[in-house]
Amino acid sequence: MSQANKRQVGGMHYKNKIQHWDWVSSNGLDYFQGQITKYVARWKYKNGIEDLEKARHFLEKYIEQANKTKAK
Repeated sequence: MSQANKRQVGGMHYKNKIQHWDWVSSNGLDYFQGQITKYVARWKYKNGIEDLEKARHFLEKYIEQANKTKAK
């Protein structure tokens, strides 16, 4: 276990079998993918529907970025 994973900052909603940042890193996700999956994974344990709305907000921005890249 890494040093950063030994220390908990914030609520217990981050305590899972695998830390989200490790999962994001091991799967090669980018910033937007990491944020989207973070909010989807924790919504039931932290901020409820607000976290799903945050995930949607990041997804909307991610789609905008993807469309810009596609248009080039």
